[in-house]
Amino acid sequence: MSERISSQRQEFGIGVLGGPTTVVDIGGLRIVVDPTFDDAGPHAYLTKLEGPAVDEAGLGDVDLVLVSHAAHPDNLDVRGKAYALAAKRLVTGVNSAQLLGDHAEGLSAWDTLTIPRGDGAGDLTLQAVPAEHGPADGDRDDTGYINSQVIGFVLSGTDLPTVYVSGDNASVRVAADIAAKAGPIDVAVLFAGAARVAAKFDGRPLTLTSERAAAVAAVLGAKTVLPAHIQGWAHFSEGIETFRPAFDDAGLAHVLALAEPGEWNVLRTS
Repeated sequence: MSERISSQRQEFGIGVLGGPTTVVDIGGLRIVVDPTFDDAGPHAYLTKLEGPAVDEAGLGDVDLVLVSHAAHPDNLDVRGKAYALAAKRLVTGVNSAQLLGDHAEGLSAWDTLTIPRGDGAGDLTLQAVPAEHGPADGDRDDTGYINSQVIGFVLSGTDLPTVYVSGDNASVRVAADIAAKAGPIDVAVLFAGAARVAAKFDGRPLTLTSERAAAVAAVLGAKTVLPAHIQGWAHFSEGIETFRPAFDDAGLAHVLALAEPGEWNVLRTS
């Protein structure tokens, strides 16, 4: 049985709390990606179906919050934004940093930061990587991005697994670029769910479909894949019921690591 996520840290652990919200314990650091802590209910043109499996207080002390993008409430809701702004350190994309204010550090794709590890074994390298939040032929905003600037993240360090967190990406081509430039990926957290909004791009998917997620896993050569962004919001059109067979069809069922929201999904103790 999987262990419940709590304030107690793991040597290496990854778990999804619901929606995109992901907790990563690595290198003696606790990192939260795309915090969403609101209760169920309407959020402008989107509807949240369920609250997080673990709330803010349940996570205890957190060293770093990463936000793939601040423009959409399913990746940063009201309580999630307050949580991010109160964090010791907040890193996001350049455009999102302008929305979030001076506390946020803004990165462009391929920028890197080094962060002192909590275990005293050197630094954790954080690299921002691109994401394409909609169909490749979708209209671009004033800053040149499809449906807002989004970044993903690659975490790496000496004697640590390399972890990729995709953010809201719908493109296999972008994943191929990441595989070529960021190096081998051990664990991939893929934001999928085939998010669809009727008013955007004729309802075409804004995030990975299950089949595209399997293709991305193959392109990355990831040893382990965790699905995120597949439940908790009404506009997610695909869930675990399509994710699992898509990976099975691709011959990749063995790389899936699945657990209930709020439970550790990947653990390594040696």
